Amino acid sequence: MSFSFDESSSRVREALADASRGLVEREAMVELVTLCAVAGEHLLVIGPPGTAKSEAVRRTARALGGGYFEYLLGRFTEPSEIFGPVDLRKLREGLVETETAGMLPEAEVAFLDEVFLGSTAILNTLLGLLNERVFRRGHTRMRCPLRVCVGASNALPEEEALAAFADRFLARIFVEPVPDPRLEELLAGGAALALDGEARTAPLEALDVLTRVAREADLAPVRPHLAHALRVLRGAGIGLSDRRMVKAQRLVAAAAVLAGRRAPGVADLWPLVYAVPTQAGQALARDVLRELLAHSENAALPAAALEASAGPLARARGLVLSARAVLAARPEGSEAEAMAAWRLKLEGVVREMDAGFAPEALPEELRALREDVRGVLA
Repeated sequence: MSFSFDESSSRVREALADASRGLVEREAMVELVTLCAVAGEHLLVIGPPGTAKSEAVRRTARALGGGYFEYLLGRFTEPSEIFGPVDLRKLREGLVETETAGMLPEAEVAFLDEVFLGSTAILNTLLGLLNERVFRRGHTRMRCPLRVCVGASNALPEEEALAAFADRFLARIFVEPVPDPRLEELLAGGAALALDGEARTAPLEALDVLTRVAREADLAPVRPHLAHALRVLRGAGIGLSDRRMVKAQRLVAAAAVLAGRRAPGVADLWPLVYAVPTQAGQALARDVLRELLAHSENAALPAAALEASAGPLARARGLVLSARAVLAARPEGSEAEAMAAWRLKLEGVVREMDAGFAPEALPEELRALREDVRGVLA
């Protein structure tokens, strides 16, 4: 079955919405895994244990379809635990070949927790697999279908050798425990995760369409703006390697196609923030690129665009999605207590709109939705 570009964008967007449901403060991570899958790049997640990193990746992998591999690395993890055992029958014939069925070399999406604890043998093999999508071990040489590998760690490595390996992960996101104001959502969402039914899955063919369109995208019109942003970052002391600057274009193109745009524009430059290697550097990048990032907007990846840019269009998109979700959750029947709680949520959405935008600065879509919500509350 073949999918059109518009249908592919829609199917992936719907699957992403399902994957994010119930995850609090991890929506941006779900979206970045998908962004990297379309771009053909890898994502590094830095944050303390117990912050739902693995759950977010699992749900995204289910949404994207295809083979999934997950492993928690340790100092004594053997290469066979990641890549597969040596084929003993071939070994008797003098050939060192690996049985890769169900292991990382055959996965479309992979999650490696505590990735920097891997041995030198594991990391060296991973380098070729991540860079070239080729697995080499002994006499085994095979092309790998890997679309995105997500590595997770509690902190960035300080050792030079590990830092070089970490640089193979183009995009980075830093996660923190859920803040106090959203603890009720965390408790409710966590309880609901175990009750989730079958979520929608975007066929791999749809992801292939988006990847192809992203690779063919004409970046010439947006390239001067990207170069300007990189010069601004350099001027602020944020240096990106030549490789990271060149590859950042893939994230920009992927952001555009996921939003349904074949041609990337200024609205799609926000992934550049995630290409900055450190948390402090990303915060500084948001500040010095504030004017350029104000144009950021992405209907498919609203949380990631908002976290990267904090721009008005991205904030408006997030508020629109929040308001629509609350409106759709109107309780059935006439139970007074449930209706009162629902109205309080709607009032909170209106307050957030009013706090974030002056009346004359409300984007048109947000203005219309605000009137709808006010009508319901009247």
